Amino acid sequence: MKVTDYFAELYVAGRFADAGWNVYFPHRDKGFDFIIAKKTTNSFIAVRPVQVKGKYPENEARNRKAYGYIGRLTEVHSDMVLAIAHFAASDPTVPRCVAYMPFSRIRPHAKRGFICEPAAQRSGLPMPRREFQQFFDESGLESLETNEWGIASTHD
Repeated sequence: MKVTDYFAELYVAGRFADAGWNVYFPHRDKGFDFIIAKKTTNSFIAVRPVQVKGKYPENEARNRKAYGYIGRLTEVHSDMVLAIAHFAASDPTVPRCVAYMPFSRIRPHAKRGFICEPAAQRSGLPMPRREFQQFFDESGLESLETNEWGIASTHD
């Protein structure tokens, strides 16, 4: 089964919608994949541009200490979310985990554009690295609601 990045985009958009975010898709697919907005408990309206990248491991047996996205981003913004949907080699139908990464955790890469590796891979299964767990799945979605989200998540 061939899974595309379009599936990853719609899956992540669905996760945002399930968490109470409004999801806005652009008329033209240039730049960000979509924009999310939500009125938080302190009446702050959080607005975040989102880029989604799907990670599909090809080798089930390969282990990696750091795993994620390395490549170009068509647009960047200080409040953006880089949502990395991590699929397993054995089951590419549903992501095993999703990282919701702030721009402050995305670094320039000398040759390929940008690098953000919040996961590890063990026997073809992606899993959050200990120092990035707060950005994954439900806790990652919850952290997006704070107005300090991009600032408080700076590099160690």
